[in-house]
Amino acid sequence: MLTFALSKGRLANKILDMLRKMNLCDITIDDDDRRLVIEAGDYRFFLAKPSDVPTFVDLGVADLGVVGKDTILEENRDITQVLDLGFGKCRMCVCGKVEDGMSYKLKNNLRVATKYPHIAKAYFDSINQNTTIIKLNGSVELGPVVGMSDVIVDIVESGRTLKENGLEVKEVIHELSARLVANNASLKTKYDEISEIIKGFKELVKE
Repeated sequence: MLTFALSKGRLANKILDMLRKMNLCDITIDDDDRRLVIEAGDYRFFLAKPSDVPTFVDLGVADLGVVGKDTILEENRDITQVLDLGFGKCRMCVCGKVEDGMSYKLKNNLRVATKYPHIAKAYFDSINQNTTIIKLNGSVELGPVVGMSDVIVDIVESGRTLKENGLEVKEVIHELSARLVANNASLKTKYDEISEIIKGFKELVKE
């Protein structure tokens, strides 16, 4: 049996729709469905919180997972990215006040508000800029607005929220999208089954 870890919602439904088109399984999940584990034929699905998907895959509880590139980077688990699925595209960016320009680059100890402390620290360490990382769980845009931080590191889609709060993108750190990830051991022990999934997904991504 091949096991997937998926986050419930649009992403899980997208993957199940792709598997349906590949004639591998026929499962639908509606909004009232409270099941956490679903089995169909040769496939089993764990419906998990997005940030837990890399953990399930890393520890071998799941052979495959589908999760955003941002979560992969933030969780930093020992898993293999096998395919960019091409949907859920957005960007991880450094953002700040419009009037501040690029002055944040001159800060000796840059204050950074973010939901993604690992990604933020890794980026600023890579350019040798000292930072104080401020972990927030809600609207990180408030950081610069109320003077708690100099900049933020966050996901940007349309940029509307930034604009309405006097902020703008300063730099793009990563291009993001949904990725198919695999357990390293499963890639060897279940190579044929996983290869079939990858081949089918690649064909659908091309459409």
